[in-house]
Amino acid sequence: MTTFGWCMPIEHAGELKEYGYDYIECALAPFLKQDDDAVKKALPLYVNSPLPVKAWNVLFPGDLKVVGPDVNEDRVKQYIKKAVDTMQQVGSSIFVFGSGAARSVPEGWDRKRAEEQIVNVLNWYAGELEGSKLTLVIEPLNTKESNIINSVAEGVQFAKLLNHSHIRVLADFYHMDEENEPLDTIVTHKDWLAHIHVADTGRLAPATGHYPYEQFVAQLKAAGYNGMVSAECTLKDRDKELPQALEFMKRHWA
Repeated sequence: MTTFGWCMPIEHAGELKEYGYDYIECALAPFLKQDDDAVKKALPLYVNSPLPVKAWNVLFPGDLKVVGPDVNEDRVKQYIKKAVDTMQQVGSSIFVFGSGAARSVPEGWDRKRAEEQIVNVLNWYAGELEGSKLTLVIEPLNTKESNIINSVAEGVQFAKLLNHSHIRVLADFYHMDEENEPLDTIVTHKDWLAHIHVADTGRLAPATGHYPYEQFVAQLKAAGYNGMVSAECTLKDRDKELPQALEFMKRHWA
């Protein structure tokens, strides 16, 4: 059964619940950048949230590089362990590896070496995820936000290299539209999709623009996708757009 959520700070969980959303998707890196005492103090907000924190985005902070000459492997591995432990305590299901600033390839850095570094990070996560209920989804980003993994097909290439049950791929309607990626790539790579992000024209709320939702949803249905769908976008009139977007999405997915 398809469920709908929104990418927002935890403080808005109650608001989203009132509008009828199924879950909230929160940013991980800003939460974990706090010191250990602050994280421990804030954790109950997520564990006892009125709306379950089923997904996380913003996996790495921008200054924790996972590609390039400045990668500190010990620091990255420590962060990964802390991230997985935190998300398991919260009872989450999905977390998103977008993190364009952390993963972009620095000028002059060998592309093959960059790809190897990304595979290393995914391998480290795969090891920590053994026996958990968490799935990492690789998020393709548009070329303004990252210069590597810019299509669903490319994300799937990395997932296939790992071939691990806890590593899958996200399809983001906004990034696909920015890169003019054919929507039928969803069906082509259906076995690897585990999460969806949506927005509308200008990266605003669903129902406010001209994205071809009929075609997008038709591809997801043809692919047999029935997982979580998170809106990740800017709100201009939250009291109007939050309920309007949910009604719009439920109507299209019905």
